[in-house]
Formats: sequence, C-alpha cells, structure tokens
Amino acid sequence: MSLDERVRSAVAALLHATGESQTDLAAALGVSQGQVSRRQSGAAAWSLADCDAVAGHYRIDVLALLAGPTRAVESLPADRRRAARRRAGSARRTAAVRGGGAR
Repeated sequence: MSLDERVRSAVAALLHATGESQTDLAAALGVSQGQVSRRQSGAAAWSLADCDAVAGHYRIDVLALLAGPTRAVESLPADRRRAARRRAGSARRTAAVRGGGAR
C-alpha cells in the first residue's frame, strides 16, 4: 500500500470512528468538502501540511496517521470516538429527562 493510500485509508477510518463527515473535517481544516473529497478519492494528494492539520484535528501524532488506518484509530483519544460521544450525549439526554421529570 502506498503512502497516499495509507493516508486516505487512515482519514476514512478516522471519519468512521468519530462519526464525522467530510464536511465536518473540511470545516475543521478550513477547506471545502470538495477538496476533502478530491483528496480522499485520490484526484488530489494530502500534503504534509494537510496531514499535520488532520492529525491535529483528531489529536493524534502525525506518524500514526501516516502509519495507516489501524494505527490512526488506535491512537484516537477515547473522547473522540463515536461510541464515547454517543454515550456522553445519551447521558446528557437521560439527565435532562430525569431533571425534567423531577419538577
């Protein structure tokens, strides 16, 4: 697998693991969703500066991103994972319901 393919795979895995869309990632990077799509399709390459920005967004080391999808997702902080975000949201909804029912 080439480095370009590893980065694209890692970005796809991070998007999946966090539940983010290309639009979410684009907004965080300050680019358009189309630019992210072109990079993910291989029509354009992720630059080293892009890789650094992606790694910073996901709070992982850029070397983990370059290593590929498994290492990138394993390096992802627990609070950035989709399941952790879903549990936190569920806990807030449960607390709101309980608080609302107690009145």
